[in-house]
Amino acid sequence: MQNINEIEDLIKLISKLPGLGPKSAKRIVLKLINSRDELVKPMANTLAQVYKNVTRCGSCGSLKSNIKGCINCDNTGEKFNKICVVEDIADQWSIENSNIFKGYFHILGGTISSVGNRKEDLLIDSLVNRVNKYQIDEVIIATSATVEGQTTAYYIQDSLKKSNVKVTKLAQGLPVGGEIESLDDGTLFSAFKNRSNLNSNSD
Repeated sequence: MQNINEIEDLIKLISKLPGLGPKSAKRIVLKLINSRDELVKPMANTLAQVYKNVTRCGSCGSLKSNIKGCINCDNTGEKFNKICVVEDIADQWSIENSNIFKGYFHILGGTISSVGNRKEDLLIDSLVNRVNKYQIDEVIIATSATVEGQTTAYYIQDSLKKSNVKVTKLAQGLPVGGEIESLDDGTLFSAFKNRSNLNSNSD
């Protein structure tokens, strides 16, 4: 293989993407090189625009456009009384695509026990503020059924004790250790339909 620094650097970057290794990255790079005008140039321009204009909302944690604002927060056309709390944006997209839930989303940005994540790093304080601001009736905790996800769920429940809001979590249909983004629509539907009330466990 030719030792071209730019190619080597690109392979290393692409191999860091989920589900891709060095071999897959090499195939992708070769495809890009062979389609310079069709793929490389428009992709470079699009990536530059994404880097410049797309950021994470500091209030709800979803992606927002610096030009159009946050659709999740600025949705004035519909008034919802529920917030679904998820760990990351991939979880939000999975639930949205299933059309199971109609309401606001709140993306934490991880779990408390994740590497490098502390309670202060997550948008839990912002969640409490949104619940009070929008007079939310129910907070649905859709964290994964991992130890970290459940620890985060209990911390959220405790943080919302003074907000007088119903707190539920996904129940049946969510396998132990399962992550939201990997679930099919039927499993998600069951998990939402059979969600359990956490308030009854509160002191």
